[in-house]
Amino acid sequence: MRNLLPCLLLSASLVLAQPKPATPKLEHVFDLHLQLGKPTDVGKVGPAGNRRVVPVNGGTLEGPGLKGKILPGVDFQIIQPDGLTELDAHYVVQLENGDLLYVTNRGMRHGPPEVLAKLNAGEKVDQSLIYFRTVITVESAAPALQKLTRSILICAGERLPTEALLRVYRVN
Repeated sequence: MRNLLPCLLLSASLVLAQPKPATPKLEHVFDLHLQLGKPTDVGKVGPAGNRRVVPVNGGTLEGPGLKGKILPGVDFQIIQPDGLTELDAHYVVQLENGDLLYVTNRGMRHGPPEVLAKLNAGEKVDQSLIYFRTVITVESAAPALQKLTRSILICAGERLPTEALLRVYRVN
């Protein structure tokens, strides 16, 4: 037992001496400006809430070294009874050089009930009252875009009556 104590102390000191991972930082990679169509309210589809389907009619992507247009897609939403909206959007971006990005954008939007009621009715609201955050994943066959496909991307968004503005960051 006496010989075990020095080994335990050495092991503990090695574990404590390990460097801690760096605190992640955010790097702005691009902004998305989505033009949205009139939502289709499917109705209450179960205990989770109401299904809503929002067409993505187009838009733009702009960022350092990136510029493109958003091709038509769709945002499948569930609006929970308390107003929290679960977002699941899918669309393709065609960059100026022809490269394509398949975007999956999942997250949530919530705020005070009276503000959400106005927002869901297509009215303009004070965006500082809304929490709108998502995680974006992208797929692409383009070699130049592989860094994006292997990154965690998060976004802060704003939902306006006929558009959504998303500021997208890479977690470093």
